[in-house]
Amino acid sequence: MTRRPGKAISIRGIAMTYASASGSAVEALAPIDLEIGAGEFLVVVGPSGCGKSTLANILAGFGKPTAGVALIEGTPITGPAIDRGMVFQSYALFPWLSVTGNVEFGLERKGLSKSARREVALGYLQSVGLADFADRQVDELSGGMKQRVAIARAFAPEPSVIFMDEPFGALDALTRRALQKQLLQIWEEHRKTVLFITHSVPEAIFLADRIIVMTARPGSIKTEIRVALSHPRDTTSAAFRDYERSIYAQLDEELVKSFAVEAADLRQGAAAD
Repeated sequence: MTRRPGKAISIRGIAMTYASASGSAVEALAPIDLEIGAGEFLVVVGPSGCGKSTLANILAGFGKPTAGVALIEGTPITGPAIDRGMVFQSYALFPWLSVTGNVEFGLERKGLSKSARREVALGYLQSVGLADFADRQVDELSGGMKQRVAIARAFAPEPSVIFMDEPFGALDALTRRALQKQLLQIWEEHRKTVLFITHSVPEAIFLADRIIVMTARPGSIKTEIRVALSHPRDTTSAAFRDYERSIYAQLDEELVKSFAVEAADLRQGAAAD
């Protein structure tokens, strides 16, 4: 499937400030401007607390920024919508539904018939290697299998955009590697726009068309890196290692700043007490 022309997501001056437990204002995101192309696989990395998940939640419609606007295909984001899929680190599956029932959830909201829903769901379960588990309950599955169900559920309604917030963070290294490959296979077949949040630099390089490196809080864009490597990517190649060194060097700078911000927060909290 070829990429669609144009921009899927336009982020214009998005910023976020919230009140801390002590009542002081905390600037989570500095104003961010960013364009994400239709069909692009964009990965965001940055130190803990830099606002990566805050940004993803705003774009998914689960939070409202204190400034700026975000648009999907020209339409302002005002709340969650069936046209946006979301995969969380914690699986977020419905335990009372079967594996197929979970994948069919968004399809039912789109009004598909029961037979059509099952056909589409089984197709996506096949793509993640879980067709034989279609009628199982989710509590019978391993963590890696649950996350494969979550990926199938996100892609099944054919959303224009899929947000993935640390989806493989809780998995062991071998399962994580396998799911990265499966995710790429599904993305290459369907070419949905993906915004993927991770702390893992190798994961970012392995997956991304483009990587956004964020600063320490308040989070802003430090740099954008176009990954000029074809898939599948050899994680042991000199070119891959060059990207790693460059990104780690940038993140090391931001980690020092992040530690200073955290220390200032602790001092402020102690003073408030």
